[in-house]
Amino acid sequence: MKYGLLLTAALALPLTAAEVPRPAPKMVFPTTDGGKIDTSEHKGKVIALAFILTTCPHCQDTCAALQRVQNALGPRGVQTYAVATNAMSHMLIPDFIKNFGVRFPVGYAEGDKAHEYLQHPSIHIMYYPQLVFIDKKGMIRKQVGGGDAFFEKKTQEINIRNEMEKLLAEPAGAAAKPVTSAPKPASKPVTPVKKAG
Repeated sequence: MKYGLLLTAALALPLTAAEVPRPAPKMVFPTTDGGKIDTSEHKGKVIALAFILTTCPHCQDTCAALQRVQNALGPRGVQTYAVATNAMSHMLIPDFIKNFGVRFPVGYAEGDKAHEYLQHPSIHIMYYPQLVFIDKKGMIRKQVGGGDAFFEKKTQEINIRNEMEKLLAEPAGAAAKPVTSAPKPASKPVTPVKKAG
């Protein structure tokens, strides 16, 4: 009986949606080659930033799709990054890059740093991958999480490319329009990660 009440109470908690558009947080993520990922250094470019788990098949598929879009749109001002948040990710990234043909920078961070960046309440399960699109002015214009129809295998590359093309078409001085509707709930779980404790 107590379990049922706890579950009901947990389900009743309001889901706090991330504010979009919003300025991309000023966070720096280290890479395994001694470099760093700092999206604020690339104003004037369109950025895709994926938060991933190196062992997650859905994240692997998404990174492969991101690499193909980077190959096509990089010369036009697109920059792609990924940040791995799974345990020991700094040790797993080199093999991940090699095994999945990823040539864009991949950094690492603790899960709570990803939650903070994404405005994702730490009491809620986060489904991977998480993907944000940052415009030329450094504003997060779209944020989607694992389980969203955006990541369906047959269409995710098209969806990523369409989002990048839309942001590339904007002049560098274009102002982001606020989004008034709440994001759609996840259609199916992809790779959940629960915080210990």
